[in-house]
Amino acid sequence: MSALALPPAMRLFERGWLSANNLLLQDGAQNVLIDSGYLSHAPQTLALLAHALEGQSLDLIVNTHLHSDHCGGNAALQARYGAGTLIAASEADKVRQWDMDALSYRATGQQCAPFHFDDVLRPGEVRRWAGIDWQILAAPGHDAHALMLYAPQERVLVSGDALWQNGLGVLFPELAGEDGFGPARATLEQISRLDVRIVIPGHGAAFADVDEAIARAQQKLDALEVSAEKHAWHALRVLLKFLLLERQQIALDQLGQTLHGIPLFASVNQRVLQLDAQTLAQQVVAQLERAGAARVEHGVLWNV
Repeated sequence: MSALALPPAMRLFERGWLSANNLLLQDGAQNVLIDSGYLSHAPQTLALLAHALEGQSLDLIVNTHLHSDHCGGNAALQARYGAGTLIAASEADKVRQWDMDALSYRATGQQCAPFHFDDVLRPGEVRRWAGIDWQILAAPGHDAHALMLYAPQERVLVSGDALWQNGLGVLFPELAGEDGFGPARATLEQISRLDVRIVIPGHGAAFADVDEAIARAQQKLDALEVSAEKHAWHALRVLLKFLLLERQQIALDQLGQTLHGIPLFASVNQRVLQLDAQTLAQQVVAQLERAGAARVEHGVLWNV
């Protein structure tokens, strides 16, 4: 078996960055989907699953965490298949009450249709899905409530946004003035102690160079931890890029007002950068342009 060959029961749908990856688990008796993508990609998610399931039903949805790009397809999948849904126990009250502030959707200006859950997951548990035993691991840093899923016999880790091949997700607790760097480093150390053959990240291709990926993520943490401003700019670039991925274009004369209307954008600016709306918009756009992630043309900011 080659280093990147997934076990027969696992099928990875590598998605664009607006949607997190989906992992379908199948053993002939149970069909389980780990993470469900973003709301606006729900039709694509349904089409991918319909093709893979070949008339079978989806039994279960498992979410690594509840950012909109990981659970935005939950409602559509529940409506189509009546699938049960598992989330982190620490998020249960937020979903039960559908608290859009606590769930971050209002703060980030992102969409997520309300969904329900049927059971909760706690770190330290072992669950058996599609004939595979999965250890439930806490993965704070990017999100305080995030989970990773580890199949020790298959040596497969579903890392969510705790580890990508070339980095990791924005440390959202830091944007709220809480510690994100310490928990993120602890999560990377936890991964380093596991016997992992292949990592299935929340975004990007599956990979086998686990030690190298951990080293790259640690280097990124070192670079971002230099100053609150550095991490703030990184986060604002990511938030704007996500908005561009969703909308594809934004008129420049509306951008300042648009960004000011995103609570997390405004609060990070007020707490760390303290720039007027126009200057903030101009600087974050310039940074995206330099990174080749956006372009300005005829008064419009375009996704690249």
